Amino acid sequence: MADLHTSEIKLRVGLDENRIPETLNWSAEDGGIENEAAKAMLLSVWDSKNQESLKIDLWTKDMPVDEMKTFFHQTLVSLSDTFLKATQDEKMTATMKDFCDYFAENLNLKDKGTK
Repeated sequence: MADLHTSEIKLRVGLDENRIPETLNWSAEDGGIENEAAKAMLLSVWDSKNQESLKIDLWTKDMPVDEMKTFFHQTLVSLSDTFLKATQDEKMTATMKDFCDYFAENLNLKDKGTK
């Protein structure tokens, strides 16, 4: 059997005295990312044993609300694309994309050039 290749993704969260995130940095060696700054992150993992998703949602206290709205929109669009790849369910993907359009329209994001 061939040696198993592993890849590591690292997250570093700098907290203030009240344990509120001030800085977020991440590294992904295989992706050529080392200690890159970020303002927000959403991480979900599937716990097959308990049949539930577990998540970590963090954003720095200086993350602007308008950027958060754009971040959420882009994440929803990306989730729609991932859903299609994972399930091949075109009908539900179209419904999800319709919601993404609705979301962007109601937050006036379409004018900002978001997808």
